[in-house]
Amino acid sequence: MTRGVLIVLEGIDGSGKTTLSKNLAAAIAATGREVVLTREPTDGPYGRQIRAIAAQGRDGVTADEELALFMADRKEHVAQVVLPALERGAVVVQDRSYFSTVAYQGERGLDRAELLAMGEQVAPRPDVLLVVDLPAEDAVARIHAARDHGQDDFEQVDALARIRQVFLGFAGAQVVDARGTPAETLAQAMALVRPALGE
Repeated sequence: MTRGVLIVLEGIDGSGKTTLSKNLAAAIAATGREVVLTREPTDGPYGRQIRAIAAQGRDGVTADEELALFMADRKEHVAQVVLPALERGAVVVQDRSYFSTVAYQGERGLDRAELLAMGEQVAPRPDVLLVVDLPAEDAVARIHAARDHGQDDFEQVDALARIRQVFLGFAGAQVVDARGTPAETLAQAMALVRPALGE
């Protein structure tokens, strides 16, 4: 059986990455391929802890403790979702992977080269890495327009601007300009993933 295709979407908060992930999965499924849409952090026990920390603040949670949660969540996710889907020939569309850990935990002071090496030991390298790109100021404006509560601490403009540059610097990353409409963004993404899908 032919191995499946792993497509990972990365980008700063507010870039439209999650919307694009859903739209891309639907567009690929419409071609008749089996598609598994997934995300990190997951909805499993470790992923729920990570989301709670992001929403409520990190008081008392060290960068290393947070990293341990990300790694545990990723190991479980790869073993239970990603690898089985790839082995049966499915297309996996994944909203965030270890590249986000490199970008965000690196912002907390952890060594980005070490984080990248750790991620590559645990998770398969994607066949297509899409960086959904938006200037930090635009991303924060989108976040605030979409939410009626205060920002979580991942969403400061200066930090997002630095993190954006990390995403843009990953080897093999293909950039999707997210300043247009969802339909325009999807068209760009489909053009970039078609070769990996054999189209």
